[in-house]
Amino acid sequence: MSREISVKRKNAWKRELPLHLMLLPGVIFTFIFCYIPMAGMVIAFQKFIPAKGMFGDQKWVGLDNFTYLINMPGAMSALRNTIVIAFFKIVLGLIVPITVAIMLNEVRSNKFRRTVQTAIYLPYFLSWVVLGGVMIDILSPSSGIVNDVLKLFGMEPIFFLGSNKWFQPTIIVTDIWKGFGFGTVVYLAAITGIDPSLYEAATMDGANRFQKMWHVTLPGIRMIVVLMCVLSLGNVLNAGFDQILNLYSPQVYETGDIIDTFIYRIGLIDAQFGPATAMGLFKSAVSCLFISVSYYIAYKFFDYRIF
Repeated sequence: MSREISVKRKNAWKRELPLHLMLLPGVIFTFIFCYIPMAGMVIAFQKFIPAKGMFGDQKWVGLDNFTYLINMPGAMSALRNTIVIAFFKIVLGLIVPITVAIMLNEVRSNKFRRTVQTAIYLPYFLSWVVLGGVMIDILSPSSGIVNDVLKLFGMEPIFFLGSNKWFQPTIIVTDIWKGFGFGTVVYLAAITGIDPSLYEAATMDGANRFQKMWHVTLPGIRMIVVLMCVLSLGNVLNAGFDQILNLYSPQVYETGDIIDTFIYRIGLIDAQFGPATAMGLFKSAVSCLFISVSYYIAYKFFDYRIF
């Protein structure tokens, strides 16, 4: 019996070896650019002076950098803004593509479906450097097309990117618009894997389209939804550095400044390397905690595991 198990494991290893070799370049890349730089975390506990070098005689300050961060103006508001923006991006980033995928799945015209898929997927390939300039022009209070439409209805122009009231909703909506096409394609692929006989059985039981969506389609893509949720929770403190850096300004720091932009300013602009590294270390620890908890919940309640 044990010999049969050993043979099966050996055969399984031979089958999976090409897959492991395909993963090898990604593992090496991750190790070089993600794990080796973790040696720099020691800066969070030092009064770092670049002239002395990474491994020079730096002064150790313990947790003083973390204490300094807590008392620093803007640090707590950046943390709050990060959580709020990331929360709505994660929630809407699941709801919107699932809804659109289910709606597209109900469309009978393949030509129309492919056209819509292509149209909503295109923004995903554009960087925020490009889209940032486009959004600034479109949302301009003086010459933007959005405010031109509002003026036609007798409404006052809105400074979307310069108002603390409107900046967060604008960031969230534009990010969902850019990325929901990718999620839609993922969920459509999952829907195609559902056994058609389940829909036939539901039809025989007298289910209408909405009932089939609720009782067949949604349960059929449950595992991919759990996977996407687990992956997104790891980014709970990543509210979109590249997007916000290209769209925000000092007048919206109150509601638009996030942890990454805060680290960028105090670390690279103000040269406060110790506090900036301390904030980055805090962010990484919280993100690791969230993704660990979410993976445990997915395994415990949905019997889902990545490996």
